[in-house]
Amino acid sequence: MNSPDAIPFDVESVRRDFPILSQRLMHDRPLVYLDTAATSQKPQVVIDKVVECFQQYNSNVHRGIHQLGDRMTTELEAAREKVQLLLNAAEVDEIVFTAGTTMSLNIVAHGWGRKFLKPGDEILVNPMEHHANLVPWQLAAKSTGAVLKYIPLTSDGQLDLAQLDQHLTRRTRLLAVTAMSNVLGTINPIAELARRAHAVGALICVDGAQSVPHGITDVRGMGIDFLAFSGHKLYGPTGVGVLYGRKELLEGMDPFLAGGHMIREVFEQTSTWADPPAKFEAGTCPFIEAVALGTAIDYVQGLGLERIAAYEHELSVYAHQQLQEIAGMTILGPAVEKKGAILSFVIDGLHSHDLSDLLDREGVAIRAGHHCTMPLHDLLGLTSSARASLAFYNTRTEVDQLVAAILAAKKVFQRRTPRPA
Repeated sequence: MNSPDAIPFDVESVRRDFPILSQRLMHDRPLVYLDTAATSQKPQVVIDKVVECFQQYNSNVHRGIHQLGDRMTTELEAAREKVQLLLNAAEVDEIVFTAGTTMSLNIVAHGWGRKFLKPGDEILVNPMEHHANLVPWQLAAKSTGAVLKYIPLTSDGQLDLAQLDQHLTRRTRLLAVTAMSNVLGTINPIAELARRAHAVGALICVDGAQSVPHGITDVRGMGIDFLAFSGHKLYGPTGVGVLYGRKELLEGMDPFLAGGHMIREVFEQTSTWADPPAKFEAGTCPFIEAVALGTAIDYVQGLGLERIAAYEHELSVYAHQQLQEIAGMTILGPAVEKKGAILSFVIDGLHSHDLSDLLDREGVAIRAGHHCTMPLHDLLGLTSSARASLAFYNTRTEVDQLVAAILAAKKVFQRRTPRPA
């Protein structure tokens, strides 16, 4: 009998699970969705779960002593257990539901950073970070007197580990790093970075927004202290995310938001806090979105995260081969073996915004801009770039349609550009 890994990945069957992918756009163009790094599309089972929650047992969680409230709370806590298993966290109480990656990282910067950092301490980041894993640390440094330092990048967009020891020292209290760059696609060696951070007494905070949906994440095996990701990039609903933190770290942190559910006791002049994760889930959490995120996790695990990663890599290799044949094309980041299925690029003489607009007219959806990475684009000498991001529901045919649309856009732009006299 063949092993599951030996069974070919049936992308056409998978595509039928995503109703949006079958629609036609203007001029009867098929949708070619290549913007999953911004937000993923949703399988029907996730859509159905959201509808089920609203139609059958919508009720606030951890509050109502009635059947609907009990059902909703049970569903929510079951989803929390699914996240625990997805990440291989030691305890379910290490899983906090938030509004998304940005909120999760801000919780760490505020609740841990502003409490434990002091003047002269160092926070180590790097130029490829999304603003969500950079700006909160800028604010934490400013409020505590800590210093923000940067690991340099190599010429091909990887962390320059040869220089790491110069920057990761006994003064470093925290290393904040993305597991996969949302622009370069670079896959960073998280386990090695965690080991080296711990060797100097530092913690590691990982932005997993791009990595968690596209491969296996083992927070214990990798030695991760904090990890954040968003539900909407993991084929789940918007408005929900996750913060993983080792239990003793969450217990020592200050809460980020105050209000209902996160308290133990409230007096006129002071309050005490509930244990994690409730300590960081003030007010009404996005409970229906969290439940549907659990369904999305079931879906991707049913497909197999290893098989997803293998298929996406194969598709990314093909996309690199095809795009590199386009004259004037520069693909950003390292070689395809060192990156995820993200292809950011620039084309000589064609602005990314113009390109995105022209591709949209052909039904091809990509991203254009600085992708919330202004320091990286400054380092590269760019104001913006175009980005095509792939997922397991994309096909080689769609890559071919992307290439054809780019070539057509180049011709249109060349006709519009007057020749010099």
